[in-house]
This record gives sequence, structure tokens and C-alpha cells, in this order.
Amino acid sequence: MNEQSNPNEQTPPVRRVISKAFTIVLVLFLAFILVGIVSPRPHRGPMARVAAAKTQISILGTALGAFQVDNGCFPLGTNGLLYLMEKPPGATNWHGPYMERSIPMDPWGHPFIYVCPGRHNPQSYDLSATGPDGQVFGNWPQK
Repeated sequence: MNEQSNPNEQTPPVRRVISKAFTIVLVLFLAFILVGIVSPRPHRGPMARVAAAKTQISILGTALGAFQVDNGCFPLGTNGLLYLMEKPPGATNWHGPYMERSIPMDPWGHPFIYVCPGRHNPQSYDLSATGPDGQVFGNWPQK
């Protein structure tokens, strides 16, 4: 006997209800998974900003190193980051700009703090960002 379903036959009501219920449960399950994947995680925000600050400090450090190689010293004073983009007065071997884009703000929307010579690095410079809780992230070993 051939047990092919007849398109004119209707699915029994119980089977139809179970099928709809299963579909609804499956859709809800997938929606919850999707929300869990794409929703922002507040507990990761602060850690991501700290990681971004450390990465930006490293990138700025690379540009400052290129400046130092060309000019024989790091840019002096507190305007040193500006001199990665603009030729400082009296520079004879400046081959900048040393950054592809403008100097970024730290992840909390404030300028990075540059001092040369540095207090923590007296032979070079200090470069840092301060988080909203007052914690300082700099280019020196943290205690």
C-alpha cells in the first residue's frame, strides 16, 4: 500500500497544535540565543576600555620611537604628541607625520597625558590615560 499523503487531507488538529508549539518554542529559543550573542555586556565594557587604552599607548609609543630615531630625542614637554603630526620648532630631521590619523583621545574621551622627560621614565617619556575611577594606565610597569 502506498502511504503518500493526500494534499486534500488536513493535518489532525492535535498534530497541528504540537507543530505550531514546537515552532514557537524553537523561534523563541533562537531569539534568546541571538540576543545573548549580540547584546552588549556591561561587565566587559570597562575591561575593553582598559585594553583599548593600553593598545593606544603602545601605538603612540611606536610613533614616538620613530620620532626619536629621526630626531635623536623624544619630543620635549607636554606637547609631544602634537609633534607626531606637526613639525616641532627647530627640528631638522623630522620625517613625519608619524601617525596616519590624528592623535586619538583616550577611551574615556580625554587627551592622553604625555610628559618628557617622564617621572616614571626619566630617560624617555611618560604616556598615560586615567580611567573614570582614577586608575592610571601608563607606559611604565604598573604596581
